Amino acid sequence: MSYGCQSMVKPVKRMLLKHPKDAFLGPENLAAQWKEWNFLGCPEYKKALEEYDFFASILARAVPQLEYLPLSSETGLDSIYTHDPVIVTHQGAILCNMGKAQRRGEPEAAGEYLVKTGVPILGRISGEGTLEGGDVVWIDERTLAVGQGYRTNGEGIRQLRELTRDLVDELVVVPLVHWSGPGDVLHLMSMLSPVDHDLALVYSRLLPVPFRQWLLERGIKLVEVPDEEYESMGCNVLALAPRKCVMIAGNPTTKQRLEAAGAEVWEFEGKEICARGAGGPTCLTRPIWRS
Repeated sequence: MSYGCQSMVKPVKRMLLKHPKDAFLGPENLAAQWKEWNFLGCPEYKKALEEYDFFASILARAVPQLEYLPLSSETGLDSIYTHDPVIVTHQGAILCNMGKAQRRGEPEAAGEYLVKTGVPILGRISGEGTLEGGDVVWIDERTLAVGQGYRTNGEGIRQLRELTRDLVDELVVVPLVHWSGPGDVLHLMSMLSPVDHDLALVYSRLLPVPFRQWLLERGIKLVEVPDEEYESMGCNVLALAPRKCVMIAGNPTTKQRLEAAGAEVWEFEGKEICARGAGGPTCLTRPIWRS
């Protein structure tokens, strides 16, 4: 079996990406659509391609199999962030139902690709339920934490609980704060990034107290992101293996704290592919198989 990803930190064997040339479609398309998609600024197309290719070269150092979603007429600028539309379990993929209406075509597009490459569809979040991958965090292979906010609602979580009833022993619902409102992106992974089985990067000012205490009671050491590095996505860190992670350059205190905790950190410039669309290295990737 070459799929299954009920971990955020085990070594990645297969990973699904989408190149900006197939999400952004060129400088003219970006100029016409970035405001409609609620980007914080218009990405500079050539620089975006350069940033992404360097990012992919870092991934290739650790991930044996990188795969790319093809261009699709059903998706838009946000489809570069492949983490959100699908979750991959040991029994197959769960297609999400995006809280951002413009992204509703992404789960089916990802699902079509996964089926063609040997990953079955376990189920779909449908109807009034919404769920986005950035709100779903595997604490261990049998424990899920799911953020409930503007992108993921109670009905979506209920459906996820039902779909994973044979895979998950404990599902913890984490209420998210209003923060900048429904038009902004605030996922659970905006404030929590697992780095190892017993180590996580957090922005504690946004964590509910009971959930933060629950993490500590499980023996998870918390590395704190400073206030001045939260907006630059210092908390969005991708673990390619235990204590081997990728982060956006420009967050030196966070990097130093991770290294002090024994992590190896690789950096990349993410102004065009991350900061403009408010999606970090985790958002840019959907691990298909960790083992």
